[in-house]
Amino acid sequence: QLQLVESGGGLVQPGGSLRLSCAASGFTVDYYAIGWFRQAPGKQRELVAAISSGGSTNYADSVKGRFTISRDNAKNTVYLQMNSLKPEDTAVYYCNARASPISPAHWGQGTQVTVSS
Repeated sequence: QLQLVESGGGLVQPGGSLRLSCAASGFTVDYYAIGWFRQAPGKQRELVAAISSGGSTNYADSVKGRFTISRDNAKNTVYLQMNSLKPEDTAVYYCNARASPISPAHWGQGTQVTVSS
């Protein structure tokens, strides 16, 4: 059974850093496109960063230069390194896995990130 478990969220001051982890089971992450999404209260879920099975990455404009998505195939885990955090980064962060653009998406349960002084 395919499963994604996010961790690493928490409370951090503006300008701080966090690293989120998305641990996968039931499949190997290097064969899937993995995305990090976030949803703030009252807002739609949005794509933050994604990594393809080939290793290509893309980022939302709002996080370019601050966030980095990476993959550790040995640990079957995808990470989101978040630096220079801003209050507007506050949201629940979810990871998503998809075998192909027409395949169903699988979601984790989410991890809360709060950026506040």
